[in-house]
Amino acid sequence: MVLFSSPSRTLASLRSVTALDLTVVDEVGLSRPDQHQQVTVDDVTFDALRETEVVEHVMVALEEGRGGNLITPNVDILRQLRRPQLRELAEQAELVVPDGMPIVWASRLQGEELPERVTGSSLIWSLSEAAARSDRSLYLLGGAEGIAERAADRLTEEYDGLEVAGWHCPPFGFEKRPETLEETVSAVVEAKPDIVFVALGFPKQERLMQLLREHLPNTWFVGCGGTLTMVAGEISRAPLWIQRSGLEWVHRLAMEPRRMAKRYLVHDLPYAAGLFARAAARRSATRRAA
Repeated sequence: MVLFSSPSRTLASLRSVTALDLTVVDEVGLSRPDQHQQVTVDDVTFDALRETEVVEHVMVALEEGRGGNLITPNVDILRQLRRPQLRELAEQAELVVPDGMPIVWASRLQGEELPERVTGSSLIWSLSEAAARSDRSLYLLGGAEGIAERAADRLTEEYDGLEVAGWHCPPFGFEKRPETLEETVSAVVEAKPDIVFVALGFPKQERLMQLLREHLPNTWFVGCGGTLTMVAGEISRAPLWIQRSGLEWVHRLAMEPRRMAKRYLVHDLPYAAGLFARAAARRSATRRAA
């Protein structure tokens, strides 16, 4: 395991990195906000915020010189966060919001309520719009070759005045090679962006976000999975009514059956059933204790 103990360390320290398996320590100053309600679903604490409130939180924090990590667990990520070695990725994030209607439904079933689903695929638009209005810069990190550049073109076409500080598509397996990991981190650090969208999939993107924040403590990092591919137009997102119905996974399965079948049908559906059962049991236990 690689341990970085201070955000002031130079990039030269990365030359000793052998893999992206990182622990963030107290000096980085990661902390969850306490000015709004939080709801725990399956032992993961979520911030009960609407998308507009998430955008406002990020923009106010930038004005105050505070950065942070924002992660958006869906059912598949929540399932993986049950593993102790991955739980810290949620515990050390500044904001955690639900990208998945089953998580919202589970919160309601247990007698609490997350107000709405907040997805990385939506935040890239709403945060970009806010960044354009506030003269804040973006950086796009991830995707196949050319995806981030096309996504940047799409966003700048959509929002006048939006500054894209840069983009980078690291090669497959970059996190296991010190030289390519250093190149990736250096590219982002030298650009000094205000907001970085990291589209590398869980948990790789969250681990890289932890490392990057050591070097850019005033920047916001948003884990967004396959979002850049959608923004670039390579894959279409489900219609709004499907998103709101909680069936966007069906659309993704239809678009990419070979890649998504095992994830959705073998792992996530059984987990979701257990999630609802645990939520109902939690509500019953709370009522008995009252």
